[in-house]
Amino acid sequence: MAISGYRELAATLRAAIQRGEYPPGSTLPKQDELAERYGVNVKTVRQAVGLLDSEGLVTPIRRRGTVVRERPPMRRLGTERYSKKKWKYGDRVAFQVDREASGRPWKLTDQTQTVQLIEADAEVAEAYGLKPGSQVYERARLVKDGDQPTHTLTSYYRPEIVEGTPLVDPTPGPAGRGGGFAVLTLQGYEPDHMTETILARMPTPDEIELLNLPGGEPVMVLTRRTYTAAGELIEFARGIHAASRFSWTYDFKLPD
Repeated sequence: MAISGYRELAATLRAAIQRGEYPPGSTLPKQDELAERYGVNVKTVRQAVGLLDSEGLVTPIRRRGTVVRERPPMRRLGTERYSKKKWKYGDRVAFQVDREASGRPWKLTDQTQTVQLIEADAEVAEAYGLKPGSQVYERARLVKDGDQPTHTLTSYYRPEIVEGTPLVDPTPGPAGRGGGFAVLTLQGYEPDHMTETILARMPTPDEIELLNLPGGEPVMVLTRRTYTAAGELIEFARGIHAASRFSWTYDFKLPD
């Protein structure tokens, strides 16, 4: 089978991957074998593999070859992950709900965190109506699926709301039964509604290292604001999610 250029070769290999000819975790034939099979030079093969790598389909691994990326995305639920029956009347937090919906195991130590009192940056200060530099608690979590990091979530709280509560305890795992939302409720600040904003971008070097991202993979950036029924902001959060490790699922009633 003759191929005219690297884009056509990439399309041929892409189709083979999508058909399941090369399943996730498998290795493509060696580059010289591909060159011979498709009647191209090794440079063309290298360019084709580079294109598939940038699309997130394969990862060149030294001493192993070109590996088809695993595609086991977990479901990240929409409103259901925040259902009060889960955290207020149960003992589960959002990431646990996602794991259960995805049929994947989890343990409390899949979430670790660091907590510190910091000066609010411009975005956090604006959200809370504070002066830049005002002190807030930062609770930064890293969540893993087994040994693989999936995302970070960093929440910011006004000190007077969370001082002395489990939300400022750095012990790995959720902040007790029901997690942070249950803690806020006990403090008299029950979560009632929220807004989530999502965008995609390429990761920073620190994010690549922290999330163990393969080359070319973007991240999904989540910004969450959680309010009481009276409209008071009680949590401002930012999350960085590895794009290939989640499918985002939203189930909602259409408004009038």
